[in-house]
Amino acid sequence: MNFGAIIIGDEILSGKRADKHLAKAIELLSARGLSLAYADYVGDDPERITQTLQRAFASGDVVFSFGGIGATPDDHTRQCAGRALGLPLVLHPQAEVLIRERMQDVAREQGLPYEPDRADNVHRLNMGMFPQGADIIPNPYNKIPGFSCAGQGRGHVHFVPGFPVMAWPMVAAVLDARYAHLFVHEVYLERSVIVFGAMESALTPLMETLEREHAIKVFSLPSVDHPEWGRHIELGVKGAPAAVEPAFAALHTALCAMGMSLGPELVRN
Repeated sequence: MNFGAIIIGDEILSGKRADKHLAKAIELLSARGLSLAYADYVGDDPERITQTLQRAFASGDVVFSFGGIGATPDDHTRQCAGRALGLPLVLHPQAEVLIRERMQDVAREQGLPYEPDRADNVHRLNMGMFPQGADIIPNPYNKIPGFSCAGQGRGHVHFVPGFPVMAWPMVAAVLDARYAHLFVHEVYLERSVIVFGAMESALTPLMETLEREHAIKVFSLPSVDHPEWGRHIELGVKGAPAAVEPAFAALHTALCAMGMSLGPELVRN
């Protein structure tokens, strides 16, 4: 199963705010032995958001969507999720309870009476309007929940706020509650060697042979301006240690047989 991310907001694409979600998503997945397969950045354009969500729902993947689930005019994600699924937005009963609890908490903190029928409080309930049949994602920071939906293509999309202090614990909770059976607890290993003066095209047959004959993945990281090694390719294999060791030995032997100029060897866990 692939994991993806959708990061929504004009402020990210304009540079007003630096995105922090991508690095954190990678970190949260990596801590559980998982990896991020792709990420989409989308501005506050309803049509584009809807199209992106349609792909996610059709994908069969697990996708985390960050941002745009508030109730201001530039928040379109909830409505776009409904359109992508062909479902109406309805006030989720559990979300309503949590939002009302939050309104009462705020009134109490401010020393004011709770007025449920006040216009701004009624408007806040829009944050609990989710596509029909959605599940909520509890928000430990301020109780305003996110939500999860599945498409007919069985892509599961989990919608969380754009605020990192809220979003990241919510993503972690979803991973631990729903996908623990996918966590990988095996030790992971990468072994690579710096190759000088080679072209990737010349190394491709060797890479294909290694992946065909060993239960590993091969990676090739070219560089043209490394401060120490200059132009080079870092060529390596990654996977379970028991498979990596013989694959790297075969890689090293083949490179030597090809007369390649080799530099340092690197090991990463």
